[in-house]
Amino acid sequence: MKKLVDLPSMRVGYRAGPGETGSDGAGDDAAGADGVSANLDPSWLTGDPPWLGLFEAWLAEAVLARIPEPNAMVVGTVDADGRPATRTVLCKGVSEAGVVFFTGYHSQKGQALAAVPYASATFPWIALERQVHFRGPVVKVSPEETLAYWNSRPRGSQLSAYASAQSRPIASRTALEAAAAATAEQFGGADAGEPVPVPENWGGYRIEPEVVEFWQGRANRLHNRARAVRTTDGWRLERLQP
Repeated sequence: MKKLVDLPSMRVGYRAGPGETGSDGAGDDAAGADGVSANLDPSWLTGDPPWLGLFEAWLAEAVLARIPEPNAMVVGTVDADGRPATRTVLCKGVSEAGVVFFTGYHSQKGQALAAVPYASATFPWIALERQVHFRGPVVKVSPEETLAYWNSRPRGSQLSAYASAQSRPIASRTALEAAAAATAEQFGGADAGEPVPVPENWGGYRIEPEVVEFWQGRANRLHNRARAVRTTDGWRLERLQP
């Protein structure tokens, strides 16, 4: 069979920190793409919870670096039959309580979370050679929190969410646009009119972290991984092998 893409050749070399040998063998002493020559260490995880400060700092740096959709995260769920699925969604809130996103309760991810209320979320800031990974149980946010976020959304996004039976088949793009237009007419127009209410089967979820892992790329695949694990006695901090 003809090989269309040479995947092994796509290997990317991570730059070295001081005293390391770069992946090209040139002994490059530059910091990695994240601009930090110091190696990520569990001691960087401080506070309560210990992951929050570093996550907020890395997110802010991803924004400054103009990473596209810096709040995008890959959310993984498992359905009632044990089959996993992942998809990219936008994180809409982070606090000591956890990581928040919004979706339709009857969507595929909503159905999976109803069956198995546990999820993972990974922020893949590849251009900075960084990732942050969360795992933990999932709960619905309060109606008040959902309403506050809903009211912050552009009207067009509200109308689209109201019109969409998320994850269900539809005959065509034309049919989808017709449903959106009908919803806009129902509420007095696309640009102005009556307030669009929160759909009955739509709202927020919060991943309550049990495990948070930070990853920093380094030369020769000798990457740095620092993990915080929630226990009955508090948070355990540890370095993981790459």
